Amino acid sequence: MIARAPKVVSNDFEDLYLAVRMRENRLYSDEELLHLPDIDPGHINAEEWKIRKRSADRLISYLRKKHRSLRILEVGCGNGWLSAKMADIPGSYVTGLDINQTEIAQANRVFVKDNLEFMYDLFNEDTFEDEKFDVIVFAASLQYFQSAKKTLELALSLLQDRGEVHVVDTYFYKTEELAKANERSRSYYNALGFPQMADHYFHHAMDDLAGLKHHILLNPESMLSLLAKRGPFHWITVNA
Repeated sequence: MIARAPKVVSNDFEDLYLAVRMRENRLYSDEELLHLPDIDPGHINAEEWKIRKRSADRLISYLRKKHRSLRILEVGCGNGWLSAKMADIPGSYVTGLDINQTEIAQANRVFVKDNLEFMYDLFNEDTFEDEKFDVIVFAASLQYFQSAKKTLELALSLLQDRGEVHVVDTYFYKTEELAKANERSRSYYNALGFPQMADHYFHHAMDDLAGLKHHILLNPESMLSLLAKRGPFHWITVNA
């Protein structure tokens, strides 16, 4: 385990986020968390977890095939279930990072492994001092960053040689689709009773990746993906 000095994060977002997650039935007991992404088929979010399981299996299979030690960072790890799964990759050391102290505390309580740690902190230029990663993962978390390009550029600066950033469980829109996507989010959060959450949820366009060396490993709109029912989200890698 890497020794780190404790940090205090000024965070007004957590209470709002947790209230929304509770309303959406996305806060889980320790027992439920231990088994994610497998969940009771009667759970209200069971279909969503089938999608998350498929994307996690694809990502982990991809990383296993590298057959080398991997220093992995998951940005926006939430309750840590995916970080814990990636820690089962032989030779891996995984750091899960989030500004949600409640879920980070739960992750630390539920998932105890020598090659796994969870950090309560912001993702910015000061988060990691003299640390580099082989893999940085954003799984259903890039939408909480206002600028996809600036966030990914920061991630690239933290990569080792041959390192990769992976964005999964995230949809990238056509630029002309953004206005309607934002409108749908505002309507959703208004109906949920938390209209202010829309100010913290950002839709990103494929054009936001312009100038970055990126590869689309899964395009949900391709004929292959549609026929194979591979899921509704993109899987994109970005390299330095």
